[in-house]
Parts: sequence; C-alpha cells; structure tokens
Amino acid sequence: MAISNIKENIPGDIHKVWNMVLDVEGYTWRSDLSRTEVVNEKQFIEYTKEGYPTTFTVTLVEPYKRWEFDMENTNMKGHWVGIFTSKGNETEIDFTENVTPKKFFMKPFVKRFLKKQQAQFVSDLKRELTR
Repeated sequence: MAISNIKENIPGDIHKVWNMVLDVEGYTWRSDLSRTEVVNEKQFIEYTKEGYPTTFTVTLVEPYKRWEFDMENTNMKGHWVGIFTSKGNETEIDFTENVTPKKFFMKPFVKRFLKKQQAQFVSDLKRELTR
C-alpha cells in the first residue's frame, strides 16, 4: 500500500475550484486524459491519453468540503479523499490517495507515480483557474 498527499492553495474561490474538480465531463483542462465516461451518478471512468481506463466510484460528497471515491484499474485499487477549505479568494486543497498495487513488481514505483500524478493534476488545475 502507498499513501500520497498533496496540499496546496489554489487561486479561486471554493465554489469555482470545487465545481471544476467535480466536473467529470469537463475534463479538457486535464493534460493526462483523453476522455471520460459517466456510468451513473456514483460512477465514472477516466481514460489516459493512451486509452487506459480507471473506474471511480464516489463514496462521499459533502458539497464544498469533502469528496471521496474508490478507484480501480488492472494495476491498482485504492481510495481518494479530497478536502476543500475556503481561504478567501483561494481554496486550500488537501488530496490523499491510498493505493494498493495489484502486481507485486509495481510496489516500489507506486508512491512516486502517485506524487507525479498529483503534481500534474494541481498544475493543470492552477493553469486553468488562472486563464
């Protein structure tokens, strides 16, 4: 199991940041995705640029405070927790991923991969919000 956390202040009020992060169908600001698919109100699939799918199942929504989901693909399964805190014209995000690789040989690389993914997500989010 690997746990990775990223905590950052993002430019934009909490409503704007929350709505952007939770808009699964409005993924075009994400540099790592080719498309998304909404399965139902609790489940969606994200596809990487290479077409690799990951399924997400929402487990908790506290509007403008907390979003949680389980995630799974052929390489890993895990849980994600996103905490959003208003800081005036900025929003503090605190995102934690807890992932277990399904393939033993991937274990040493998971945490580094998660850190890279989180940093890219935050970078993409900041770029879009400052447009």
